[in-house]
Amino acid sequence: MKRKLEISELIFKILSYFLLTVFALMCLYPFVYAISASISGSHAVEYSEVVLFPKDIQFEAFSTMFQNNMFWNSYSNTLFLTLYGTIWALGVSILGGYALSKKRLLFRKTFNFFLVFTMWFSAGIIPQYLNYLETQKVFQSVGIMDDKWLVVIAMGMAAMNIILLRNAFENVPSEIEEAAIVDGATEMQVLSKVYIPMSKSTIATVALFFAISRWNGYFWARQMISNQNEHPLQVFIRLQLEMYTDPDQMTGWNRVYAPDSMIYALIVCSIIPILIIYPFIQKYFAKGANAGGVKE
Repeated sequence: MKRKLEISELIFKILSYFLLTVFALMCLYPFVYAISASISGSHAVEYSEVVLFPKDIQFEAFSTMFQNNMFWNSYSNTLFLTLYGTIWALGVSILGGYALSKKRLLFRKTFNFFLVFTMWFSAGIIPQYLNYLETQKVFQSVGIMDDKWLVVIAMGMAAMNIILLRNAFENVPSEIEEAAIVDGATEMQVLSKVYIPMSKSTIATVALFFAISRWNGYFWARQMISNQNEHPLQVFIRLQLEMYTDPDQMTGWNRVYAPDSMIYALIVCSIIPILIIYPFIQKYFAKGANAGGVKE
């Protein structure tokens, strides 16, 4: 009986490792293909000769892209939106999560219900797009369009992240807060000196969520910013795709090499920063998600 159990466990482990390996390869393949296509020759990419490894290796797509000032403008704009957008959204979420974690908050259950309700029932793409249009009209009427700060402020919160922070703050022992209040700490001092230091893992996780969301942000920037010099990287990539679908617009730097090579080079450059940052905060990810997702 024991031998049969050992054999079944071995078979289960082999199947598990096999399936996980296949799944990992499926996840990695698009990244590997994008890198290979970005450094392959234009003919190989155009005729789909690149499958896994690059063919006719050359770096003209990258060199041409790096010589384009619009690329560097979009990259700096994306860094701006990611940095300040993450700081702003994280600050709003910390304050919201802290307030909702307090049982003495008036209408606390009602606020929590409406917060969760937005996650249960999404309005969909069409109402969201109409919201973008109406917001654009409001900003145009007051003459504050084409400002990156509009995108930073407009993307100020996410219901899931507020809930994660709320649950993390609820797990902080109330005795520590009471001791701080006895010592004369104000509400903001309790938050900054007690709750935030004791919830660093969850805050780091939420910061990662916000950073990825802001780095990949497209719709708000597309609607709020019409000046191409202020466009972030994702909007810049989209505009290049639109140009490649219209041969009459393929002039200058984007005519030199195959459109696919240029797009893959842009995609690789847009992925690299996240790949660099993620390993440094990976240790906080599981711990922070568990701390914020479980309510004691």
